[in-house]
Amino acid sequence: MTGGRRERALVRPHVVTGGRAHPTRNTFDVVTVVVATREQLTGLSPEKRRLMELCRGGALSVAEVAAHLGLPTSVTKVLLSDLVDSGHIATHAAFPDADHPDLKLLKDVLDGLRALI
Repeated sequence: MTGGRRERALVRPHVVTGGRAHPTRNTFDVVTVVVATREQLTGLSPEKRRLMELCRGGALSVAEVAAHLGLPTSVTKVLLSDLVDSGHIATHAAFPDADHPDLKLLKDVLDGLRALI
């Protein structure tokens, strides 16, 4: 990779966040779920518009949003905090069911895998 490409890759996240390295609120984890609450996209940067379009399709985790956008999680958190501040998105803790796995489902999967061996 040439030096110019590497520099562009390092500069772009800085430009996307307006030079900020930290979100305005520290409430995001990689499993925090975000969902769009507004339809209006005018006045948003291209990255924030793409983020809103993703979140319109349903709830996504911070990690999923970052992966879809191709941006580092830290940059995604800055963009998300701006959108929470402006009322464009809402956040929720990870789905509560994720804390307690369905033991019957896990047993059925294990039994199915054993049957294939």
